[in-house]
Amino acid sequence: MEWAQIFSEDFIVGFVLLFFRMAALFLAVPIFSHKNIPMTIKAAMAFFFTVVFYPSMPPLDMPINTAAIILAILSEFMLGLVVGIVLLLAYNVITFAGGLISFMMGFSMASAIDPQTGVSMPIISQFLSLMGLMVLLSLNLHHWVLLFIDKSLQAVPLGGFMMSEDIFHYVINAASNMFIVGFMIAFPIIALSWLADVIFGMLMKTMPQFNLLVIGFPIKIMVAFVVLIATFASSMLILKGQMMEAFNALTMLF
Repeated sequence: MEWAQIFSEDFIVGFVLLFFRMAALFLAVPIFSHKNIPMTIKAAMAFFFTVVFYPSMPPLDMPINTAAIILAILSEFMLGLVVGIVLLLAYNVITFAGGLISFMMGFSMASAIDPQTGVSMPIISQFLSLMGLMVLLSLNLHHWVLLFIDKSLQAVPLGGFMMSEDIFHYVINAASNMFIVGFMIAFPIIALSWLADVIFGMLMKTMPQFNLLVIGFPIKIMVAFVVLIATFASSMLILKGQMMEAFNALTMLF
């Protein structure tokens, strides 16, 4: 590639569009979108990977004018937003399950600011979210994202992404699947908590001196923690499966 060709109008516009594609993905995709990562670091990462992927960028196939460039930039941001939504819906199954578990344990009022999203979240949801993040890092999720970027450059031309009906249908199904899978993860604790409530109710009928607040709630919390530890590995496996399905579903963008 000659220097005169690199600094031509087409390649400069292509470099800008590629930078916006990287920036949109780093702003929306889990791990890269972590709130504790400063915006300057995210911008530097987007610029660095733009330089890395610049030699493999296909020739730009669009008119070079102001309106076309603005539409292409919006298209790149839309691509990053769609990818982020698809992956977040798969990742949020664990946080939704944590919310149900916190409610059953009586920890729904014990919330803290989640460092990843910057919003208030129950303690158990935050714990499972951080553990899930560590599991995804161990599975090289960040490498999957970079491989997706490389494949998207060949399959989706810069500025050529368009929303389709299949994407809307998948997002709706993924949202409903998030609630179903999250309930499945939390179901063992929910079931045992309901069983404990039934047992405590029977004890209170047979022994009126039984103090539910003093004895019952600590027992429920202990049982919930024991079940949470016992099912932790399976919960992470379910999260891994959901993330792999989400990455496989990203092929519909191509």
